[in-house]
Amino acid sequence: MSEATGMTDIEELDIKRADPQAKRRRKPFPNWLYAVLFLVFDFAAVAILQWGVTMSSTRVELSSPLVGLGDLIAKMFTSANFVLILNMILVGMIYVVLLMITNRFWIATPVLLAVAIVISVIEHFKVQIRYEAILPSDLGFLGSNTGNLMSFVPAGWQWMVLGAAAVFAVLVALCVWLNHIDARHGRMIRGANPGLNAVVRLLLVLCPALFFGLYAVHVGTVGSWANTLSSVLGDKPSMWDSVYDAQRNGPVVAFVRQLNPKVMDRPEGYDEETMRELAARYSDAADEINGERAEYLNESTVIFVLNESFSDPSRVPGIELNKEAIPEVDAIRKQTTGGLMLSSGYGGGTANLEYMSLTGMSIANFNSSLTSPYQQLVPTQQWTPSVNQMWGDAENSLGFHPYEPSMYSRSTNYKKFGFSHFYTLEEPDVIAHQDTIDKSPYVCDEATYRSVLDEVGSTDANQFISVVTMQNHMPYNDWYSDNEFEVTNTKGSEPLSEDETEEIETYAKGVSLSDKATAEFLDELDAIDKPITVVFYGDHLPGIYSTAGDDQNNSLALHLTDYFIWSNKASGTQGMKNENSEYTSPNYFIAQAAEHMDAKVSPFLAFLTQMHEHVSAMEPPVVNNIQGWDRIPEGQPIYLDADGNPMVEDEMDAETRQLLEDYKLIQYDITAGDGYLKDLGFMDAPER
Repeated sequence: MSEATGMTDIEELDIKRADPQAKRRRKPFPNWLYAVLFLVFDFAAVAILQWGVTMSSTRVELSSPLVGLGDLIAKMFTSANFVLILNMILVGMIYVVLLMITNRFWIATPVLLAVAIVISVIEHFKVQIRYEAILPSDLGFLGSNTGNLMSFVPAGWQWMVLGAAAVFAVLVALCVWLNHIDARHGRMIRGANPGLNAVVRLLLVLCPALFFGLYAVHVGTVGSWANTLSSVLGDKPSMWDSVYDAQRNGPVVAFVRQLNPKVMDRPEGYDEETMRELAARYSDAADEINGERAEYLNESTVIFVLNESFSDPSRVPGIELNKEAIPEVDAIRKQTTGGLMLSSGYGGGTANLEYMSLTGMSIANFNSSLTSPYQQLVPTQQWTPSVNQMWGDAENSLGFHPYEPSMYSRSTNYKKFGFSHFYTLEEPDVIAHQDTIDKSPYVCDEATYRSVLDEVGSTDANQFISVVTMQNHMPYNDWYSDNEFEVTNTKGSEPLSEDETEEIETYAKGVSLSDKATAEFLDELDAIDKPITVVFYGDHLPGIYSTAGDDQNNSLALHLTDYFIWSNKASGTQGMKNENSEYTSPNYFIAQAAEHMDAKVSPFLAFLTQMHEHVSAMEPPVVNNIQGWDRIPEGQPIYLDADGNPMVEDEMDAETRQLLEDYKLIQYDITAGDGYLKDLGFMDAPER
């Protein structure tokens, strides 16, 4: 066999005999040239896929900066980030499999490019229509939901398809021409021994496929070889924005990373009998609680307000402001059920706090590979019980978020939770009021609250309303023209840096405006003659306290935000203050609201009530770093007692440990198990 051509001597001789001028006119491509062409077409496929998420609509300007192929190339040289190479490795594995299956370079190559073009066009359409990259949950469209693919198609799609077809035609013509001048005609494996050839091809199919499969299985698990490889080559998950994530890390890496998150480890003893016994136990607990309560949850309007980055700056160690930032909320939470909420995030992770509050599930129970339930769990979940469903028909559930509906896949998830409308800056449900303050690009809280008041005041029906504000979202770039706040460092002799000072003072002004707007919002609700309860909380601290963050002893302080549960006069429970309300975490909110409202509970809420009595707050381990999307860090979750002191699991009493085990059983059954609780009325709250 010729080492240069990969052809047998007999094949070369046959060519010469058939046409004495063949060697001069057509030469078989040498192996090194095939290797070069492999890299060229591998890069071309990655470039085509990158185009699909880069050529997006102007909505990108509202979120993250555009990142294109040029940026991926440039950062290899500017910051030693080789995520482009990682994408080429993954696509290359697929390419090798195609080459070995067809054993023809000039057949496998156009097939690969065709698949890349089709995916890229679909992705382009989806980004343009929904500002959302292709997600693993979209694979369901290839089955029973094929018709939903048309929801990705914008006006004028025919021109894009024709353009893509033209590009593909050019590439096919190129491959046909190269095949013509290549006397080898793209044969990859063509030795004298057919049996050996078959074995080699089989191995070159299995090995890349195995690599790709194992990578997909393990890349989401912190500490795994695949996760380490991704991190070393520059993968920096940015899962709050699927488009930016795909732009920043490449669409292949961003997609594969979400293919196989492990939701939870199967709890010991999980089976139908165990779950029936558990359901019966908490059904009895619910009966006992309900015997002492007179009201019903769905006979009031309940409003959950997740106020972006809301917290009291004065609690941050070493920070001192010249005036109070949140006097109104501070006074409210002292007069009603309220206190401090333990957050799983610092500077990020909003959707995880939102998920916990709407479902009663705890991130602390999930496997470390599940970093974002909104994207990795909910879209594919068969049973998605959530708080709002206790209000019955979907028309009674409304969501408000003055930003892009695709962020954290909210538009998909709110629909799955059973919300009839999700009001955002985009159609079909456009939020009514979109005012901003001074130079801030974000809709202010006062405008968001006015949009909510319009809906609450327009009906006598009782509703569940989820509100996620945006006013105090990062960055904090001296937005406000009249900012009276000044900050000083009370620890150490060095003043805060100029950037940190500007960020804290801008944030303090923003949160003070939110404080005033929230108090006015409650005053408006107080004047409405129907029972209304508000659960208000900050999702996490802003990631601006770099000086305080340098001290690891400040971790807990940097994960405590403010919350309160308030009811208007018409509710009859105004001024109620629950016992054990000084500390909480968002998974307990609906159970605490029921207690505050003197409302009857489901077996699940009875469980959460008991759980909160024994463990006041619970979250995954926390650190001072701004939250990324690698689960941080490994180790025991943070548990707080009623006084806010950390609890050690090994030192808990038997009843508390049993409750924690029951929590894992419940959450596993709902999110990853067989759903035994679904038909046992476990989530059903009593109705009059």
